[in-house]
Amino acid sequence: MKKSVFLGALTVSSLLAGAAAAATLDDVKARGTLNCGVVTGLAGFGAPDANGRWEGFDVSYCRAVAAAVLGDPEAVEFIPTTGKTRFTALASGEIDVLARNTTWTFSRDTDLKFDFIGVNYYDGQGFLVPKGLGVTSAKDLDGATVCIQTGTTTELNLADFFRANNISYEPVPIETNAEAIQQYLAGACDTYTTDASGLAATRATFEAPGDHVVLPEIISKEPLGPLVRHGDNEWGDIARWTLNALITAEELGITSANVADMAGTPGTNPEINRLLGTEGELGAMIGLESDWAKNAIAASGNYGEIFEKNIGENTPIGIARGLNAQWTNGGLLYAPPFR
Repeated sequence: MKKSVFLGALTVSSLLAGAAAAATLDDVKARGTLNCGVVTGLAGFGAPDANGRWEGFDVSYCRAVAAAVLGDPEAVEFIPTTGKTRFTALASGEIDVLARNTTWTFSRDTDLKFDFIGVNYYDGQGFLVPKGLGVTSAKDLDGATVCIQTGTTTELNLADFFRANNISYEPVPIETNAEAIQQYLAGACDTYTTDASGLAATRATFEAPGDHVVLPEIISKEPLGPLVRHGDNEWGDIARWTLNALITAEELGITSANVADMAGTPGTNPEINRLLGTEGELGAMIGLESDWAKNAIAASGNYGEIFEKNIGENTPIGIARGLNAQWTNGGLLYAPPFR
């Protein structure tokens, strides 16, 4: 669920050279839909429900962008991507934005010619093991077989951790989370390693989640966020400020339930008024209607609503806000001002 640092750099870069990177907004408007890259299936973050409707934390961002640009949160084509295919899909223009859990790294931002537009989830790599294995620390995994997704930063992090602790492991390569679950539950590997959020989401789908535990070690920094192609700053601004609008809405108390009323009856807070388009010209500055942020917030709610509905403590995923709390509540979530 994380991401290749070096894999396919030359291929992706060459594809980028031929991609029409500078007119994404025009393309999306002409098409009438946003093509959004998502995971192949990860509970709470992105997966089709029983009716085939995509739902999840990352999926909600796609709907917010569609609402901001097209005025319709349903005008989205969800395109599943793996750790290996996601960068090619973005570079080639098959998708307009990649909204699956992807780590922001130096090489991806520069060598692979992408622009990360912000962090929507602060994460780190962990390990999932059966309780019956009797392991309480990742440092006790000497000689373990490890299910690991290919084409991800997880591979390098894993090698570094085991080398630093002078222990060995045997990798069991997998390509998708579904394959990892199958292999892990079949006993083909002693542990599954990926982002801790992904492990929590995976464990929640087990018949007996209590029989499995996420070990305490977090062995990396994994700032996850949406990304777009280099070379189209206007589209990057839209993607970036849509995420910022969701974060700021939570800070300012704007929700899916009250956003229409707050926009219809402007109050005394000038930043709220600017955000919701009742004063100023922020929408025009990025080529959108004045109510772009109002529509984005109404789509699935503010950042906090999206978090709590899909992966929060009252869901089967059961993730506490932690580092992903607002800066005013001791977390790292902080958006630049709307002015």
